[in-house]
Formats: sequence, structure tokens, C-alpha cells
Amino acid sequence: QLRLVQSGGGSVQAGGSLRLSCTVSKSSECYYEISWYRQSPGKEREFVSVIGVDGSTNYADAVKGRFTISQDNAAENTVYLQMNNLKPEDTAMYYCNSDRQLGSAHWCPFGDWGQGTQVTVSS
Repeated sequence: QLRLVQSGGGSVQAGGSLRLSCTVSKSSECYYEISWYRQSPGKEREFVSVIGVDGSTNYADAVKGRFTISQDNAAENTVYLQMNNLKPEDTAMYYCNSDRQLGSAHWCPFGDWGQGTQVTVSS
């Protein structure tokens, strides 16, 4: 009933760009806020960005002005994270996450995580 599949990522030099995708398979009666998190070895998973059902967005201070989150409802409910001016400290495994929102049918899953995708930025 709910599935998040990620694509994109890879390796890039500092200053380069990458785009991550998170395709959300769900019922039309379920509404989710979609977030991106990242985790580096030895560190806790940290918030990167979020897009609400209404299209509102928010970003961690570390990525403001460099990353852009967007969604394309026509493209099978896909959420994108465009990452520009990448820095070595952006190197991490990136995960998308879904969080059920008000208005969803009571039987909708509360949320799920994508499988993760590696982003490596070299100096």
C-alpha cells in the first residue's frame, strides 16, 4: 500500500550537482509529507529537507540555498532533491521518508522509508 523507491545519487566533485528521486506508490486516499534525511558513517541520521502536502518546503540550515526539494504529482508522485554546489560534508547515505498527514483514510500506513542512496562528494 505504501512504497518509496529512490534513485539518483552517485559521486561528484565539490561544486557539482546531483539529483535524487523518491517515487511514492500509495493510495489516492493517503496523504504524506515527504522528507529527505542523510546519515554519514558514525553519525546520527539528520534532517535535510521536507515538502508538505500543500507544497510548503523547509530545509536544514546546512543545505539552505544549495538544495531544492520539489514534487511532480504527474510523475507517479515523485519527489526530487536537487543538490547544487555540493560539498565534501554532504557525503552521506540519503533516505526519503513519508509521514502520514491529516485527511488520510484511517487505514493508510503511517509512513515508510526509501532504501537509501549514496552521495559521495570529493574535494
